[in-house]
Amino acid sequence: MTFYELNYPLANGQSYDFSQLKDKVVLIVNTASKCGFTPQYKGLEALHKKFKDQGLVILGFPCDQFAHQEPGNEADIMEFCEINFGVTFPLFKKVNVNGKDSIELYKLLKKQDKALVKTIPWNFTKFLVGKDGKLIKRFAPTIEPETLEKDILAALA
Repeated sequence: MTFYELNYPLANGQSYDFSQLKDKVVLIVNTASKCGFTPQYKGLEALHKKFKDQGLVILGFPCDQFAHQEPGNEADIMEFCEINFGVTFPLFKKVNVNGKDSIELYKLLKKQDKALVKTIPWNFTKFLVGKDGKLIKRFAPTIEPETLEKDILAALA
């Protein structure tokens, strides 16, 4: 399966077809509402607003696999993100990013990232995917979204 063949349900239940991402640069992030890195939502939203018209798409995948830091349901998550950070980029239904129940997207990303030791280390791990649907770079949870502008601009060029 390729990146553009994927399809996942958004937090609101609507289906999201990855074929619409052709020729776009995509930043994929596994998110959580009760994490020390949760304030990164603000930086992610800022990147979304700044670069969406140039072809950047940010996709948030809530995940509860790390210390139960995403305990709410999808409605709770959407409300939290909107009220606290004004998030307007797509948020998906909760997913697993590690283990046998990991979604196909994360299996694909991990297969392409030779430096990754087969597991996502924590919430807010970021993956930058190029216009060709291939992984460009993975960023650790500690990397603030604001510092990704150079890589995003290079990918958009």
